[in-house]
Amino acid sequence: MPAVKAAKPNEIFAREEWTAMTRVSRWRGLWLALHAWLMVALVIGGTALLWQWHWLAGLLATPLALVLVGGRQLGLSILMHEGAHGLLHPKRKINNFVGQWITGSATGSDLHSYRAYHLTHHRFTQQAEDPDLGLSAAFPTTPASMKRKVIRDLTGQTFLKQRGNQFAVAWIGLKAMLSGASDTSPSAKRDTSAGTPMNRNGAAGVAAPVVDLDGAKRTTRTVGRFLLIQLTVLLVSLATLGIIPFLIWLAALATTFQLILRIRNIAEHACTTTGGDDPFSHARTTKANMLMRMTLAPYWVNYHSEHHLFMGVPCYNLPEAHTALIAKGYGPRMTIANSYGEVLRTVTRPVAA
Repeated sequence: MPAVKAAKPNEIFAREEWTAMTRVSRWRGLWLALHAWLMVALVIGGTALLWQWHWLAGLLATPLALVLVGGRQLGLSILMHEGAHGLLHPKRKINNFVGQWITGSATGSDLHSYRAYHLTHHRFTQQAEDPDLGLSAAFPTTPASMKRKVIRDLTGQTFLKQRGNQFAVAWIGLKAMLSGASDTSPSAKRDTSAGTPMNRNGAAGVAAPVVDLDGAKRTTRTVGRFLLIQLTVLLVSLATLGIIPFLIWLAALATTFQLILRIRNIAEHACTTTGGDDPFSHARTTKANMLMRMTLAPYWVNYHSEHHLFMGVPCYNLPEAHTALIAKGYGPRMTIANSYGEVLRTVTRPVAA
């Protein structure tokens, strides 16, 4: 199918307005990456101190900590996504380093693999060629189905399945590295298994066939970076407040992050008219209050319609883009939800009698 139609900024914005909106700051992307880690440290450190003060206080605070840390882990993934668009820093090397090591590796993502994957999603949004189509094609769904998804996420089943797939491919890649096998070597033909494509944030997804060992080697390097970041968090945790901060980080990664990621993915495209001729219909923007910005919508990710319209606009300028579009009368052409609750009600429908 042909690529979806793109918006024409020169028909919407004055040149000066557009130049200012697309300018990539030298410091804001770096600050956001630092902010994400500072928020994680504040939450898990504060909760650990409550555990030290009294076990009951720590126990009561832990569920909230898991939600907040899971939201900030999504934030790290969102900033990796910014890096994939070259929007974290105007210098490419700095942009890629922050996107790869400071943000993406924390949740097991590879910036470069994700970049190629994600740009295909932008080009073929909600069409057959869209690699993210599976994230929205299953909706609307029944309350019972949604409940099963929530249970799988919050009990760690989703995490274990995805990481199991990713680690299995990484093991194949590691063996290929150690043996010197390549895609053109005879051993490559005998050593194939299951791969792990990325979802919208670059986290491991469901299994799919691996057709080249180079892909498996990339996964090995991705897993290596992921484990190095986990080890770093563990060592800092042990050197400061003991094991509890690391356990909160890991538990959030395995549970609340998975559910928050799912809801965010659903909100962006499920049950919309995306993929049509009108570029203003390619995604959904969801209004978010302060609580939602701390959990489901960090770093302005809720402005997804604006992102699809103008993917060269840094995340911190998306609210300005939204305000300008509404002021210019484009609101009725856009899919805008008043809350994430409204989105979930839209995508969850009882079975017809």
